[in-house]
This record gives sequence, C-alpha cells and structure tokens, in this order.
Amino acid sequence: MPLTAGAAVVIAAALDAAVAEPPDRVHPVARFGRLVGAVDREWVNPRRVGVAAAVFLPLAFAAAAAAVVAAGSVLDPWVGVALAGLVLFSTTSLRMLLDSAREVVAEADADVESARLSLRSLAGRDASELDAAHLRSAAVESVAENLADGLVAPLAAFAVCAPSSLALAAGAAAWVKGVNTLDSMLGYRSKPVGWAPARLDDAVMWVPARLSALLLAVAAGTPTVVASDRVRWLARRPASPNSGWPMATMAVTLPARLVKPGAYELDPAAYDLDPTTAGMGTPSLPSAADASRAVALARRAGLLAVALAVVVACS
Repeated sequence: MPLTAGAAVVIAAALDAAVAEPPDRVHPVARFGRLVGAVDREWVNPRRVGVAAAVFLPLAFAAAAAAVVAAGSVLDPWVGVALAGLVLFSTTSLRMLLDSAREVVAEADADVESARLSLRSLAGRDASELDAAHLRSAAVESVAENLADGLVAPLAAFAVCAPSSLALAAGAAAWVKGVNTLDSMLGYRSKPVGWAPARLDDAVMWVPARLSALLLAVAAGTPTVVASDRVRWLARRPASPNSGWPMATMAVTLPARLVKPGAYELDPAAYDLDPTTAGMGTPSLPSAADASRAVALARRAGLLAVALAVVVACS
C-alpha cells in the first residue's frame, strides 16, 4: 500500500507536467463547478442554502472520487493506483499556474492589454487600470496564493490519508478541491449564499497556507524567514486569514512590494526589526526579474510539495 500510494502521487505529477489539465469537457472539477453554479442564485434563506451546499456538495464530490478508486482497486490494485493518480491530477495544478504567471510577466512590458486579459486566468481582480508593475505584482501574489489552493492543500490531504486507504486519499483530495471551488465561486461578500463556503475554506486552508509559506521559504534558501515577525505582520495585511502567508513570504524573500490597489500593500520594509536592513527604504513593485524569480520559487516549492507528499504517502 505505501509504495502504491507514492506511485499515485508520481502519476499525478507526471500528468500535470505532461498535459497541465484534463480537457474541460471531462474535467471533474469543471463538472463540479457547473453543479456549484446552480446554487449561485437568489434564495429565500441564502445562508441556510450556503450551509447545505458547503456540507453536502464537497462530500458528494469526495464520495464519487472515493467510489471510483475503490471500484478500480477491487478489479486490480494497480487499476486503483492509476485511478487515484487521475483523481489527484484532476484536483491539483502546478504547470498551468506557472505557465499562466509566466505569460502575464512576459506580456506586462510588451503588451499591457494582453497581460490584463491573461491575468484573468490567475486573479479575479479588475485589471483594466493596472500598469505593467501592478500586473507583475498581481502575478506574483497569485502564484504564491494559488500554490496553496491549487496544489498544496489537495496534495497534503491525499498524502495524509494515503497510508490508510487510496480511496480515502482520493476522496480527501476531492473534498478539499470541492471546498476551494465553492469558495472561489461563491465566497464573496456580494453573495449571501457564500458565507458558509468562505468560512469552511478559511478553516480548511489554515494549515496548507502556512505549509506553502514554509515551502516557498525553503525553496528560497531562507527557511526561518516564515517564522519572522516581518512575515507574520505582513500576512495580516490581506483580509483573508490564510492567503497573506505565502504572499508575505514571497514579498520578503524577493524582496518586493506587492500591492492590490484598494485592498492591501505588502511592503517588506514597513515593519523592520532587523537593524541590518532598517532604513533600506520601500522596495519597488516587482521587476520582470523579480516576477520571474517568484515563478521559479513557486516551481521549486511545488516540486518540494510533491516530494514531501510521496514521502508522507509512503510512510
């Protein structure tokens, strides 16, 4: 069981590197998203509907994934491994995240309008007024935040449960992805139905966000920075209790100032307890070199996450 669980992680990582994402017409998460879309309308009691959606929809998604893997394992253990790898592949994403970020960074100076359009695949913010520097900032912020949502969270859930059961592991990864999808589609202040999905996602992402910050710090060769007062202070700038951690870690390790206009500013020099850097001045928004380095750090952190998942799954 341990070796086959590790093999499922390797299958998922290999598929991600080779093809990035399943086609939309067969992508389980895309199909789940259409189900979630049916909830996004006016209700007499939207909070109650939101609670029901948060409880039952991710569980249904998880049950379907677990049932597929369990049925395959009955036929042959390696069929179960292959199906578990496919489930994990469909619930995690690294290559597409990195490719999308690279595209925005490459276009930011060459064609701002194209970069604004490309940013839509990374971030939900209004990019119509963003200049090249703010577009690069958005790409850096998004690649750090989405590393946690799109890779580390479902991968960690799979790895922790894999030693017990591949079917349970597949279900856990699908459940986490279901929670993330609900939050990304419904978890806005403008949507009354989104209160419960947003609160559930906050709870589920508490550990993965901080683990992602640690992986980024290790990838940068500064593992202790994630425990610094500077990162902890910056991590509280965004409204989310979780997304600030990988973004703050990225801001400090580059270093660069990350800004979402009207929402937050992550300035590594704004809180300075280190006498060797006091008075260094405010870092600029990410340059093209900074943004490319951020994408490279996210890639290394993602590969570290996969390696760690193999070790944990095989334990």
